[in-house]
Amino acid sequence: MTVVDCTARAGELRALTARLPQPPRADLYAFLDSAQNAAAALPDALATAVDTFNAEGCRDGYLLLRGLPVEDDSALPPTPTSTPAPVDRPLLTMEAMLGIVGRRLGLHTGYQELRSATVYHDVYPSPNAHHLSSETSETLLEFHTEMAYHLRQPNYVMLACSRADHENKAATLVASVRKALPLLSTEVRERLHERKMPCCVDVAFRGGVADPGAIAQVKPLYGDPKDPYLGYDRELLSPCDPKDVAAVAMLSKALDEVTEAVYLTPGDVLIVDNFRTTHARTPFTPRWDGRDRWLHRVYIRTDRNGQLSGGERAGDVVAFTPRG
Repeated sequence: MTVVDCTARAGELRALTARLPQPPRADLYAFLDSAQNAAAALPDALATAVDTFNAEGCRDGYLLLRGLPVEDDSALPPTPTSTPAPVDRPLLTMEAMLGIVGRRLGLHTGYQELRSATVYHDVYPSPNAHHLSSETSETLLEFHTEMAYHLRQPNYVMLACSRADHENKAATLVASVRKALPLLSTEVRERLHERKMPCCVDVAFRGGVADPGAIAQVKPLYGDPKDPYLGYDRELLSPCDPKDVAAVAMLSKALDEVTEAVYLTPGDVLIVDNFRTTHARTPFTPRWDGRDRWLHRVYIRTDRNGQLSGGERAGDVVAFTPRG
């Protein structure tokens, strides 16, 4: 099941949010510990859907929770224009949902070089944003596996919507390797599988250097050849060998052919399997009126693919180590 309608359980879920301490950023470890306790009390159908997705994934590569409790637009503060959020900002319902559902999946993780080393990110349009940034709006944010170049790549990207764009044009695009793989020839699959290729990194991870080049090595396909994981970034993956370039182009074409568009509306939480998908966002036009699109984002790590070494806590912040 890719979409779970939680509307009938909104009252129960709102009651769970009331258990959480406020404001969340004052003591994030305590907040996420409380969220873990609340996660154990999720309604059965929702808990089962999340647990099944966590254990098995799905062909589409994402799970969409729809109809979660959310503030009326008039009760929300204006869409942010700067980051990070103030430490004393009161808990928003969609942040609570990211806390509770996220703790059902694994450990919330911050990245030292990203967004002032915070764990919860506001995602909103910003004038003159870099084209690789989630703060872009009027240009396409190209397909990428989140931090494919990072040794501590998150297992899940979670996006929660408090406010949609005015025209409901912004789509989160998701392309799953499980759907794209059958479109690739055996030769292309074998070329891409477990083959390291040069990869550049996002601006935040460049250490202040304008262009450090391809400082990471990423495998486009890895793991079980019949059900592989995906490492893909349309802007940053930089194969040199002509046969590698051609194989990546075929992978790119296949991913385009299986792309799904998800239009997030208030009360939605999208969980993207970051080991098996690539995602993007279509352009939209901000009005800069305090009511522009406002998402909340967290990254979740699990014990798969060596992401955890033992002793980590939800809320930890990790430093950048490029894949090599």
